[in-house]
Amino acid sequence: MAIERGFSEPIYHLFSRESRNGGRNQPSVTAMLGSSILRHVREAARRFVGANEGNIAVIFTIAAIPIISFVGAAIDYSRANSARTSMQAALDSTALMLSKDLSSNVITTDQIGAKAQTYFAALYTNPDAKSVSVVATYTANNGNLGNTVTISGSGSVNTDFMKIAGYPTIPFSTSTTSAWGNVKMRVALALDNTGSMKDNGKITALRNAVAGTGGLIDQLSGLAKTDGDVYISVVPFAKVVNVGASNAGATWIDQTDWLNPPTAQPNNNVGGTRYEAMLPAYWHALGPGTKCPFTTSNSGFTCTSGPTSTSNASTIPSSGTYSGYICPSVDANSHTLYNGCWDSEPTNQTETFCSGSSSCSCPTTSSGAAVNGCTCSGSGSSKSCTGYTYVHNWTQPGPNDSTDNSNQPRVNAYVGFLNHRWTASNWGTPVSKKDANNVSIPWQTLDASLDSNVTQNAVQNNYIGASTNPISTWTGCVTDRTQSFDTRGDAPTQNITATLFPANQYYENSTAYCNPNSSTSLEPIMPLTYTWSSLKAAVNAMQPTGGTNQAIGLAWAWQTLLTTGPVPAPAEDSNTTYNRVIIILSDGLNTEDRWPAYGNGSSQTGTDIDNRQALLCQNLKSQIDPTTNGPMYTIYAIQVDTSTPADPTSTVLQNCASSPDKFFMLTSSGQIATTFTTIGTALSELRVAR
Repeated sequence: MAIERGFSEPIYHLFSRESRNGGRNQPSVTAMLGSSILRHVREAARRFVGANEGNIAVIFTIAAIPIISFVGAAIDYSRANSARTSMQAALDSTALMLSKDLSSNVITTDQIGAKAQTYFAALYTNPDAKSVSVVATYTANNGNLGNTVTISGSGSVNTDFMKIAGYPTIPFSTSTTSAWGNVKMRVALALDNTGSMKDNGKITALRNAVAGTGGLIDQLSGLAKTDGDVYISVVPFAKVVNVGASNAGATWIDQTDWLNPPTAQPNNNVGGTRYEAMLPAYWHALGPGTKCPFTTSNSGFTCTSGPTSTSNASTIPSSGTYSGYICPSVDANSHTLYNGCWDSEPTNQTETFCSGSSSCSCPTTSSGAAVNGCTCSGSGSSKSCTGYTYVHNWTQPGPNDSTDNSNQPRVNAYVGFLNHRWTASNWGTPVSKKDANNVSIPWQTLDASLDSNVTQNAVQNNYIGASTNPISTWTGCVTDRTQSFDTRGDAPTQNITATLFPANQYYENSTAYCNPNSSTSLEPIMPLTYTWSSLKAAVNAMQPTGGTNQAIGLAWAWQTLLTTGPVPAPAEDSNTTYNRVIIILSDGLNTEDRWPAYGNGSSQTGTDIDNRQALLCQNLKSQIDPTTNGPMYTIYAIQVDTSTPADPTSTVLQNCASSPDKFFMLTSSGQIATTFTTIGTALSELRVAR
């Protein structure tokens, strides 16, 4: 302000005087004017140097120039970026609509340019964009991409601030490519069918989101121009999956667990924790009419009146078809039914069946009396018991039966003690060994008479006769493969048992979930198909069942996408690009799998189930597509958490997703539909390559 005053007032007065003199003495006035201006400039300069009351204003004025310039540039650039982003979206939609019109013969290739202009003009309405132009290019059979339409757009935005610096406009451009013909989509849906899905309308919401009008199946089927462009598979899962009872004789099914007795279940001994039953010391003295030697607490099961019966029996039947049969009930640890019983074959002799331990005793009848002819003597380590004895074979075909059930696997299981005798040193379960692939071989598949790794203290199954339950009674459940094949996508190989899929008769919550006659049954897997009505029927038939094993759902979703799997996907063309997608939805945390030590169906023990799943996800995500050199699979993971209190986020499920934006945490059933719509839209855009 001092500067302004120092210049203005003297100059004003000088011109006023000159005007009053009428212009007389002009040279003198001019000289005076120049002298006056110089004098006042010098005075103003001296005052400026010494002034301190206006420094901040001056500095701010100088500094404000670049600050305002940068802010203005940011505003101009933001407007240009917004115009480009909206152009990209409009180009993507235009490209998709053009590819649909071309593949459906709605337009010809000569009409592409005009149609592109029409679609784009209707979609792109950004008011800042100027000098907009769009060019569409069609290429037939563009290598692995098939037919393509590429649309390029450009434009500019008039600047408000940057024009001061000499930039009156900001140009921008972008493009998109839509491919069809040689780009196909295969989507596997791993869908939680566990018991908690009945809560808060989750199972109904899931059915509607996938199979309802406008649901995911409708969205994806709409992308197909010809049959086979899009395939979808459905994998309902709980603790197990149902592959269908018609596969009972398939070479990729491992019947070991389903046919073996409880004492030969290799899957029930995990990490040093024993879950398989041990035979009682008086095993060979048990016969018709004696009390059941098994309890849920000491073995995980009790006895029943017949094979695969669900009615408990306190004593071994003494009459009828199953007289003398010792039939295990449902296993409370593994939640499975056993496909057979031990019979009672009399030796017709009295023997010392137990010695060397205070645990030796006589079996009793239902009244608590010792069985006839059974006596014990001595005490402590000198105690022994003598009585009438039986041989107990498991009622599945033994290795020496060449007549009965010739189409079934032979069972070579641990069924009794050497010489019908239990001693303090003759009771343990034989050990196992590794094969050439470092995979454990169940001991019962080894020759106990030849293999030094097998403890010579057991009697192997030698049942000769018709099976009480042939394998055809299996209802379709399979459980996790033997580790480490449970986390891998290897094709089943008949001579490597660990690669096969173990048959399992799943029974939990008083329900045989794979039995189609159950009130709530676990629906079978639907392999890849484009029969949309069948897919919808399969999804709409889903019901809440048992415990949660996300890994088996993922493993079988993977299998449905493999051309070498047990339910092989249609062959792939090396000249075609495939979008292979897995979507897994689960409403809870893992609670059980094949290994009882890992979880009991209500909660997971430690983190072993999650650890197995993490390995599986890692293996899935590491697969590389040889055509694109990118990831073979895109994985979407959805957790539906409506529990009170809320479950924690499933870290293993979250990490399984291909990227953070492909994991969805839902807190209500209503979000299921919108999430599947979002995923369906994203899958539609997989056809767009930017």
